[in-house]
Amino acid sequence: MLKNKILILFAHPLFEKSFANRIIAGHIPDSENITFHDLYELYPELDIDVKYEQELLKQHDIIIWQHPMYWYSCPPLLKQWIDMVLEYGWAYGKHGLALQDKIIFQAITTGANAENYSEEGLHLFTIPELLRPFSQTAKVCRMEYLPPFVIHGTHKMDEHTCHKKAASYARLLTYLENNEVDILKIQEFLYMNDWMQSKNI
Repeated sequence: MLKNKILILFAHPLFEKSFANRIIAGHIPDSENITFHDLYELYPELDIDVKYEQELLKQHDIIIWQHPMYWYSCPPLLKQWIDMVLEYGWAYGKHGLALQDKIIFQAITTGANAENYSEEGLHLFTIPELLRPFSQTAKVCRMEYLPPFVIHGTHKMDEHTCHKKAASYARLLTYLENNEVDILKIQEFLYMNDWMQSKNI
């Protein structure tokens, strides 16, 4: 059976100081089909190799933007990556078909708890509402955007709980690697986590 090739575009400017993200990254399965691509490690001078990044995208079926939530968005290098790599005529536009039908979603961490991301909560908007610029970017590039995998409450999370959340992410990656992705079904859910629970993954 053909396996899906997964590219994790990881962006965290303070990765070495991140309690949660270090644990999550440590649980990523060691597989020839899963590429963990640390943007800040590769580009410490923020000088992105656009052609290299585009070739990497072409070689994978599923793309994951993995990052902490920074002021309702992503860290600056990932935004720069989006601005530079997703070029007109390559990723979008009449002849920009390089990413058509590829699957993309976000794996994010937030310091705040889930209840803060609602109309009644501290941040007033849900996570999917805040991520609309990313979903629209994917749409313009003719990609299939899926709900995010989210780990909330990392600021107060103990190590045991963090390992459990990271193990759940690892199970998701293994499932996506080895199974056909039911895009329409997953898109019915607010979070990828909710779909996983429905599938008992």
